Amino acid sequence: MEFDAIIQRIREEGSARTARCWLDQIEEEYGAVPLIFQRMSEKPEVLISHLLYKGSVTQLSTLEPKVVELISLAVGAALKCSHCVEYHMKAAQAKGATREEILEAVLIAGLLANAAVLADAYRVVNGAECDASCDLSGVPKQNDE
Repeated sequence: MEFDAIIQRIREEGSARTARCWLDQIEEEYGAVPLIFQRMSEKPEVLISHLLYKGSVTQLSTLEPKVVELISLAVGAALKCSHCVEYHMKAAQAKGATREEILEAVLIAGLLANAAVLADAYRVVNGAECDASCDLSGVPKQNDE
């Protein structure tokens, strides 16, 4: 459905009815409604604006839907959001992702999350904003044996 038609439908049905309809569609497609959507639905305009944004991003994407879900799964894993991981894992499976692809996405997420921790810490250790307590120049290096 085109954006203008969606907006017209929201105007005709109202925000509360539209939000309820969209939640029903999500539950039918994925088997459950994520908690964040349930809470957002308490203010239907918030849920609708979020789902419009989500829909626009995913519908305009040139990536295959399975890849979008695997990326979403990986980001959820990196952010340590178990609800996101579970939701996007089910969505990826529904779009044809294999167990191996899901595990690979999680491994890549872990790799990048670990790299981000290291990069941030190394910047602090080597950065100008760090005071003398971070200065490792006087710390003897350990030899590998």
